[in-house]
Amino acid sequence: MMAFMGSRPKLPPSQKRRARNPDGTREAILEAARQVLAQDGKEGLSVSQVARRAGINRGTAYQHFQTREQLIEATAKWVSDKLYEAVYGNLAESSRRADSIGIKLVTEHLADFAMENPELGRAWLFELLSSRRPASDRFWREYESSFEQLAKTEYAQPGIDTEVVSVLMLVGMFLWPVWARAHARNAKERKLMAKRFSREVLRLSMHGTLRPEKFPELELQIDEKRKSRTQRARDKALPSNSVVA
Repeated sequence: MMAFMGSRPKLPPSQKRRARNPDGTREAILEAARQVLAQDGKEGLSVSQVARRAGINRGTAYQHFQTREQLIEATAKWVSDKLYEAVYGNLAESSRRADSIGIKLVTEHLADFAMENPELGRAWLFELLSSRRPASDRFWREYESSFEQLAKTEYAQPGIDTEVVSVLMLVGMFLWPVWARAHARNAKERKLMAKRFSREVLRLSMHGTLRPEKFPELELQIDEKRKSRTQRARDKALPSNSVVA
């Protein structure tokens, strides 16, 4: 009897305690969060729901992410890293600026990523647009800086507002899949819709929509806005104690 009481019955494999692996648990939580975002969007995401999807208890999930906002922020960072690798991963540094092949590839890769990851892409985009520190986002830093570098070269139109252009491009890229998926019947058609979008972006970048000589009043207004913005930038760059003659 004493020997029997001193021995412990073996637990079946399903009841054995898992070895502690914080990094693995965190990755499992983020993977579940990505699945929930892709399926239900940002509105359907909660720490408890993600915990169930990851197969862990809520207490463990809350040890890694105390709030829903922290979980969304971490997931957005993961999307930004994947987006960066998908768009820029195979491009040489010199091809990320004014090189024509690089511009074409960046546009196409971005359109393809947005089409294949619509919910994740939009969740990332909304986090970026509402962020007070967009420069902390890896992809945004590279994307906007590429426009800034281009704007300083002879290949760009004068007076480009690179922040506005960057936001306009990204909003279009990640909202076009909403339209495309409502009108495309299969993956092949979605691929064609992505190509249509990237081609039109390149056309607009090259030629614009209107012929400026046909709209002199609009051209004059744009020039005035451009001059005003340029002057504000110059004034901002002047030392506070400088005197302009």
